[in-house]
Amino acid sequence: MKPLNSLKHFLADSTKINVARYVISLIATLLIGYLLIVANNANAGVALREMFKGAFGSKLAIGNTIHWAIPCMLVGISAAVAFKSGVFNLGLEGQLYFGALTAACVGYMIELPPVVHQLACIFAGGLAGLLYALIPALLKLYFKIDEVITTLLLNYVAVLATEYITLKLMGGNSATSQTSIVTPFVNKTAELTPIIKGTSATTGLFLALAIILIVYLLYKYTLVGYEMKMVGSNLPFSRAGGVDSNKMFIIIFLVSGFIAGICGATEVIGVNHRFIAQFSANLGWDGVMITRVAANSPVGVLLVSFIWAAFKTGAMQMERATTLNRYTMNLLQALFVLFISIDYGMLYRKYKDKKAREAIKKEE
Repeated sequence: MKPLNSLKHFLADSTKINVARYVISLIATLLIGYLLIVANNANAGVALREMFKGAFGSKLAIGNTIHWAIPCMLVGISAAVAFKSGVFNLGLEGQLYFGALTAACVGYMIELPPVVHQLACIFAGGLAGLLYALIPALLKLYFKIDEVITTLLLNYVAVLATEYITLKLMGGNSATSQTSIVTPFVNKTAELTPIIKGTSATTGLFLALAIILIVYLLYKYTLVGYEMKMVGSNLPFSRAGGVDSNKMFIIIFLVSGFIAGICGATEVIGVNHRFIAQFSANLGWDGVMITRVAANSPVGVLLVSFIWAAFKTGAMQMERATTLNRYTMNLLQALFVLFISIDYGMLYRKYKDKKAREAIKKEE
């Protein structure tokens, strides 16, 4: 019974630590947020009211929140696939850029029936992201180059390379202004259908939800998902159990890159309707932070993505109605992720060890 009791105590302690991590992080973030609001001579109550109004106060606001939730869900689940399996794919930004450019080219260069055209753009974008993710995966396997370094550097390569390709594709030159580096608009048959008129909330929402559901089922009920999880949690054990870790490493990278590429594609055919150089508002990094807050859980990614999207749309309304800048919210989001990342378990164990030593000293 002792091992069973130990397990119960461990689970109880883990639950307490997880709850404490979120509560402490939220309180610390709110406190800093309050101080920032006061420092900007703004009213905290007004700021919160305007944020809520901007995110949910009207049909248009809800549509804008859904619009931002779609890429947040896609990059979030892309990061979750990688991180949950122990692969540090920080190249989501680069992969979604190539996915976006490829989808734009398929969207305006090819004539297809409506639904088929949309699917072709999405698949082409995903494939482009997959192929770009293959580069750091091969560098890791064959040259032992850390994927953190390669994926980070390849983000910059992708942003500049897609800009250069677009520039040459459109016949521009070095005198072309930054805002003019765009592809032609995609054909109407390639555009995703709006679900709320007057907004960029599109059927991409159902695609994002479907991908999250597939990833959830993959990890929970399939052998491949179990092997992917084992590679991340215990690589030596997975190898001893007969898992081809090299093959699985490649698969993880490719799946993550494919979803990131789809994110870029949905931004093109659902929002901008063409590729715009440097269009991403740090979506790749949003994905990393979202999955960090969600603890790599697909269900968590779904919930956090909508909260993240609400913060984005709400912050814009807050900026319009108060003296606060929307980047204040970006700072608070980053701080929340930082607080979440603290190893409260270690601090808790140190506290318990100290209490145990003090108890022993008292008995002596």
